[in-house]
Amino acid sequence: MIGHDRIVIVGAGHVGSTAAYALMLRALVREIVLIDSDAGLAEAEAADLSDANALARPARIWAGSYADAATARIAVITAGAATHGAESRLSVASQSAMIVSTCVGELVQAGFTGIILVAANPVDLMTLVALRRSGLSAARVIGTGTLLDSSRLKQALAERLGVAAGSIDGVVLGEHGDSEVAAFSTVLVGGVPLGDFCPPGQALDQDRIATEVRDAGYRIVQGKGYTSFGVATAIVRICEVILRDERAVLPVSTLLTGQYGFADVCLSLPCILGAGGVERILLPALSPAENTMLAASAKALQQALASMDLAG
Repeated sequence: MIGHDRIVIVGAGHVGSTAAYALMLRALVREIVLIDSDAGLAEAEAADLSDANALARPARIWAGSYADAATARIAVITAGAATHGAESRLSVASQSAMIVSTCVGELVQAGFTGIILVAANPVDLMTLVALRRSGLSAARVIGTGTLLDSSRLKQALAERLGVAAGSIDGVVLGEHGDSEVAAFSTVLVGGVPLGDFCPPGQALDQDRIATEVRDAGYRIVQGKGYTSFGVATAIVRICEVILRDERAVLPVSTLLTGQYGFADVCLSLPCILGAGGVERILLPALSPAENTMLAASAKALQQALASMDLAG
């Protein structure tokens, strides 16, 4: 029996512990379990979180084992290889694949049948690794994908346009990485297309904004050594949508089965998310240039996959 009051986080590092903290503050579940190959780290983080929980809403937080995952509603996988400086996410794919495959294997052996949410980088490839290792349906294995990138795009546009980020609707598609596609043709500001909203003669430098959004993670890593708050918030938002069966549309990494002509690759497209995971993949009308860039993004992921010898 799957419990709706337990989330397991596999990986108690910066992202995992921050996600646990955000989940606790959001009061989404009554039980949060941290699992890590370094049991001492998991125990210390759980103890620190429990101290904070005494001043927050009641929840039980502990360092557990994969046996605790059997009845969890969601298993969040943050364990993976870390990047350093300007190192690309794809550069750590093989290392992360071994870690993620081991973690998912342990979940399966424990009898987990819930939804797997992958946050380990490179997230699109790791989502496919988790999908193949788990034996779950594609709907139930999701990557955090470009949700964070899309939030960065909205924030960058909001600052330039002088409106609240919540007034902007727009997405980043494809890989969560160097080949991602900022789909400016889909952007609406209060329901008005971006091109119509901008005053005449004040067109935005879209290439500069796209580069700023794409490289945001690298700048953070170079400054503090890792990222945590942004991706943790994305994790919590996805968990919230699933637990509350919101059927909200979020850009997350999911398996393609012919969308835009691509198959057997995971990348981000807008998806309707609910209690069962991905319920429908949406296909925005893109400009010819964006279609070309999305094809290049899918190809880059397919090539990286082939180089890892995971295609079989």
